[in-house]
Amino acid sequence: YQRRVRGTGCPIYLHMVPGTITIHCEDIDLVGDIVQALAASLNIENLTSTANFPDFIEKLKEVLVKVDEFHNVRQKLTAEMADHSNLIRSLVVRAEDARLMNDMNSMKQSYLKLYDLNRDLVNGYNIRCNNHSELLACLKIVNQGIQKAGRLRVGRPKTQVVTACRNAIKQGDVEKLFKIIECGGV
Repeated sequence: YQRRVRGTGCPIYLHMVPGTITIHCEDIDLVGDIVQALAASLNIENLTSTANFPDFIEKLKEVLVKVDEFHNVRQKLTAEMADHSNLIRSLVVRAEDARLMNDMNSMKQSYLKLYDLNRDLVNGYNIRCNNHSELLACLKIVNQGIQKAGRLRVGRPKTQVVTACRNAIKQGDVEKLFKIIECGGV
């Protein structure tokens, strides 16, 4: 059975044999909707599936690479901020010592350096904020991808897939994540 669903532009091929329904479609959202609708209409409480969405997996890989890059940038910016904090403490002490010794030139130089460091810290903060916003956007996409993979299953298998995907991400095992999305288990 073949049908092109209006508005999606994605052909859907259904092949039914007793005990098995095969759905061929490139749109993971549409297949998830079909699986959920079939399970609801047939009163299926638990349903496992295997899935193959290479474009979806490739996009998810790209997003996960970005997530790693954002984490690396965050660590670098945090280290720079810590270095700047130590330098600020040192410059404040120098400036105060110069003031007590009535060395106005040294005090002025220390405060100029403090001003520059403060500007760097503010710029670093803005970069960290942008980095954090982009990281959150990528993590949202990853979470939506996990939810889409879950919608390809029903009941307990759905819950297991979502949990296993999140565990794979926590472990940093991307290949395991993709295997779970495809097969529904480890």
